[in-house]
Amino acid sequence: MRWQRPAGWALLSAAVVMTAGGTWLLLHTPGNPLAFAGFATLGLAMAALGVTISHRVPANPVGPLLAWIGAIVVFLATRDVYYRTWLDDPDAVPLDPRVVAVLNESGWWLPAAVALLLLHFPNGTLPGRWRALPPAIVVLALAQQAFGTMPQEPFTEPVQDLAKPWGEVPDAANVLSYVVNIGLILAVIAAGVSLVARFRTSEGVVRAQLKWLAFAGLAVTAYPVVCLAEIVVTGRSGVVATVFGVVTIVALFCSVGVAMLRHDLYDVDRVLADTISYTIVLLVLVGAYGLAALTLGLFAGRDSPVAAAGATAVCAVLLTPARRHLQKAVDRRLFPRTRAALQAVEDLQQRVHTQAAQPEELEATLREALRDPTLRVGLLLPNTTGFVDARGEPVTDTGLVPITLGGTQIGVLAAGDTTALKPVAEKAANLVEVARLRGELAAALREVEASRARIVQAGDAERHRLERDLHDGAQQRLVSLGMAMRLAQRQLPTGEVDVHALLDQGVAELATAIAELRQIAHGLRPTSLDDGLHAALQALTHKLPVPVALEITAGDLADDVAITAYFVAAEAITNAAKHARASTITVRVTQQADEVNVSIEDDGRGGADPHRGSGLAGLADRVAAIGGKLRLRSRPGTGTTIQAVLPCAS
Repeated sequence: MRWQRPAGWALLSAAVVMTAGGTWLLLHTPGNPLAFAGFATLGLAMAALGVTISHRVPANPVGPLLAWIGAIVVFLATRDVYYRTWLDDPDAVPLDPRVVAVLNESGWWLPAAVALLLLHFPNGTLPGRWRALPPAIVVLALAQQAFGTMPQEPFTEPVQDLAKPWGEVPDAANVLSYVVNIGLILAVIAAGVSLVARFRTSEGVVRAQLKWLAFAGLAVTAYPVVCLAEIVVTGRSGVVATVFGVVTIVALFCSVGVAMLRHDLYDVDRVLADTISYTIVLLVLVGAYGLAALTLGLFAGRDSPVAAAGATAVCAVLLTPARRHLQKAVDRRLFPRTRAALQAVEDLQQRVHTQAAQPEELEATLREALRDPTLRVGLLLPNTTGFVDARGEPVTDTGLVPITLGGTQIGVLAAGDTTALKPVAEKAANLVEVARLRGELAAALREVEASRARIVQAGDAERHRLERDLHDGAQQRLVSLGMAMRLAQRQLPTGEVDVHALLDQGVAELATAIAELRQIAHGLRPTSLDDGLHAALQALTHKLPVPVALEITAGDLADDVAITAYFVAAEAITNAAKHARASTITVRVTQQADEVNVSIEDDGRGGADPHRGSGLAGLADRVAAIGGKLRLRSRPGTGTTIQAVLPCAS
């Protein structure tokens, strides 16, 4: 068993135990339950997320490290509750000052754990030049905690008035403690730098995951600097560092969860670009408002409504063009590949509008703009189960960005790196729809040509069969009968021929020829249809070994509709009886105002394929010849349903 999962569960269990202990203390002594509840909930959520990641992504230390961070958050909150409980009632819980000294600088393990998370995120591996940093962070954190047992300053709140059990640290050790403190800060910052360095050389999914962690990770690395700055200004770390730390930890929790489990949930690039753009626009508008209000106030008075209204009008006029130009500038700076692809799509749209290009050129255009020869544009054509490109070849790449129009998916963009494709997919939707419609029309024309060729081939084969059957059967009998009659005619004057026997033989030959002609004609149009479709299907099915239920409510049908319905039912029933191993077959024929529905269902093994054999393809051609549609549903193991919708006069 890998160590990541047990470690994650152990840390989550420890966080639960500490939360339970802190809750028990709050129930028996006064305190601030809201602060503890907030930090404990955050820590437990992070620990639980770490366990989830360790199960979803095994053999990766990111999950246990996140669980460790959550456990540290719960520990710090519980430590604070324990200290305040002891201060309120020293007899309520035991507290040894030496323990307070040992735990004095334990808060530094939080940025240390976050730094280790940043170093190992997202796949748990480190480049060679960063491998010495994790042990250095652990050693520096241990040294920081050791020097914290004899600090020059008071202990951390709320035990700042507690006497130091081991006195003051010597001057030489005090200098060394500052060195360790600065070294730990630099190591945490270096973890953030490693994130930036790995981002510059990453691609694909790893790059997208690093983008999600970038803001929270950089904020975490800035936390020690914020603490140090507050200490320099105010003499101690207080509200500013606490608020900054809480916001940073929440951001870390959210970004790690999304990055590891659903890195493609939102377009992080778009969020980043919009945030920067609107921030700059806000600053520009605030500056413009202040300048306009000041300028107009010089003429209309400082408190004049005219000055306020004029400044507001100036901001309203600047808002739209400022946002548009800033958005383009930010996009060009942050996302040159996306911007190049969007510009290429826009140029192609203009050339298609002037008939200088075809929408099917979108794939080649995007390949050139994004410099990605593997990029594919997949179209979702009707009556298909997958995506195909403009040439009809399947698109099976794993990295797919959906293309939607009006809330309906019409295609996909497929590439190894999909980070720049989401805005491109939105921009290219109209071109893809045109290409899809053209592809649908081309596929329909190809099917018409193929159907026409099959009909011609089937007609030729049927004509050759009729010629062969007539030549080998009825024609030979009639020729033989004619020769016999001619011979009898010549021998009749001599009286040597038996006229009665000759006539009996001729009648027999004629009867046989007539029977053969009827058999041939039966293949063209069943004579049983003279009594209606119901009678014809009864005659077809009454000798089958498989029971067939007939539910026919259609009235008198035109001859071409009745013949087509008969042959559809005959082919489907034959297939079900011979190949599908069906135990029951149901035939339904219903008639509406302008169409006849023929449905044949069986409970056989399913898996019928219209591309294997000529029977189903021939049926589709026969149905299409009178303007109808043939549908097939035949999943393996679930039986087969063949439905023909045939137009008829109302």
